[in-house]
Amino acid sequence: MIPCSLLLSHNRTALCVLAFLLFPTIRGQEWVALADGQPDASGIVQSAVNSGLGDIHFPKGVYRFKRTVVIDLDQTGVTSISGNGTARIIMAGEGPAFRFVGTHEGTANPASFEDAVWERQRMPLIDGIEIVGEHPKASGIEAEGTMQLTISRVMIREALHGIRLTGRNRNVTISDSHIYHNRGVGVFLDHVNLHQINVSNSHISYNAMGGVVVRGTELRNLQIGTCDIEGNMGDASSTPSANIEIDRSGINGGEIAITGCTIQHSHDAPGATNILIKGESTERPYSPETKDGNITITGNVLSDTQVNIDISDSRGVTVTGNTFWKGYAHNLIVRRCENMVVANNVFDRNPRYHYRDGAEARLAILFEACDGLVFQGNLVRGLGDCPVAVTLRNSRHVNMTGCSILDFGSTGLLWEDVSDSILAHCIIRETRNDHVGTATPIRIVGGTGNQISENLLSPSE
Repeated sequence: MIPCSLLLSHNRTALCVLAFLLFPTIRGQEWVALADGQPDASGIVQSAVNSGLGDIHFPKGVYRFKRTVVIDLDQTGVTSISGNGTARIIMAGEGPAFRFVGTHEGTANPASFEDAVWERQRMPLIDGIEIVGEHPKASGIEAEGTMQLTISRVMIREALHGIRLTGRNRNVTISDSHIYHNRGVGVFLDHVNLHQINVSNSHISYNAMGGVVVRGTELRNLQIGTCDIEGNMGDASSTPSANIEIDRSGINGGEIAITGCTIQHSHDAPGATNILIKGESTERPYSPETKDGNITITGNVLSDTQVNIDISDSRGVTVTGNTFWKGYAHNLIVRRCENMVVANNVFDRNPRYHYRDGAEARLAILFEACDGLVFQGNLVRGLGDCPVAVTLRNSRHVNMTGCSILDFGSTGLLWEDVSDSILAHCIIRETRNDHVGTATPIRIVGGTGNQISENLLSPSE
C-alpha cells in the first residue's frame, strides 16, 4: 500500500502514479503542476479530501490555494490535515484556506448524537500547518457544524481572520498555536452556537480587530488558559477592540474562565481594553431579573491598555489573584453586575513600567450600579492624574474589607450613594511626604445603612 504521506509529495513521478492509481479522474499533469509550485494546488488537495483518504499529509513545501478546501465531513468521513510544521499554505483566494463542515445538531450530551457523527465526523483535526494570507479577504480556518474540532500547532498570519467559528459547533480545542498579525480577529466566535471550547497555550497577538472575540454567540463553557494575548487592537486609527472581547448583547452567554494569561498592549488604540465583557444577555424565561455570567478571571497579568478589565451586566463573577498596571483610563470598570467577588489582586504603579511611557496612566477603579459586591484583600498603590483611586457609586450590599489603598494623591476611596454596606479593616493612607495632609482617604456622599469601622487612615485623619 502506498503511504498516504506521499500524497502531496514533491516527487513528480510519485504524484503522477498516485494520480492514476488512486484518483483516475485527476489528470497527471495537475499533480505535476502541484509539484512544480504552479499557481493553484487547491483543486488537487480538494480531490484528495473528497476521495475519503482521511489522512491528508503535507510534506515540507509551499502550497498555493486560490480556492477554499472544504472538508465536508459527512461526505469524506473522519479527516485530518497535517504538516509537521514544515508545510506552508499561501491563501491567494478569498475565504478560508480550510473550511470544516459537519452536520451535528445536538449538544455535547452523548445521547444527542446521531451514529453518523461518531462514525464519519468526530474530531476533525488540523495540525502543524502554516497559513499565510495573500488575498485581502483570505482567512485561515473556518468551521461549522463540527463536533470535537481540534486545531493544534498551527500558525496563521497576514490573513483577515485567523480561526472563525460559525453556525453550531461543540467541544472545540485550539492549542499550541500562533495566531499572529492578521487584519481581523485572531479567534472569532461569530454568531455561533457553541458549548465547550478550550483555547490554550497559544500566542494570539497583533490581530487588528481583536484577539479572542465573541459576537452574536450563544456561548457556554469558554476556557482561555495560559496564553499570551497581546496587541490585538491595531493603532490609533483602528476600530476599538479588545484582546478578549465577549459581547453578549441579546444572546445568552456565560460559564467563562480566563486563567493564567499575559494580556496586554496597546493603550494607543482608542478604547483599547484587555478583557471586555459587555451586553446584557437574553432574559431567562424562568427569571427575568437574572443576568448570565458565572465568570472567573484569575491569575492573569494585565497591562498597557486604556482599561484592563471592563465588565457589565453580569452575575456571578470572580476576579482574583491578578496583577494590574498601566490602565491609562482605568484598571477596572464594573457596571450593573450582581454577586461579584474582586479579591487578592494587586493594582500597582510599578516604577519600572511607568518611568518612561506610563506617566499618563490613571489606574482608577470604578464600580457602578452593583448589588452584592465583595472587594477584599486587594492592594491598590499609586495613582496617576485622577481624582479618586477607588469609586463605588449607586451600589448596595458591598463588603469592602482588608484592602490597602496607598499613595493615591487626592482621594483614596469615594462612596457615593452606597447603601447597606460594610467598610472595615482597610488601610487607606497617603504615605509620601509631599502629599501627607492634603489627601483625603475616604469621601462619603449620600447612602444609608452603612457600617464603617476600624480602618487605618492617613495620619492627619
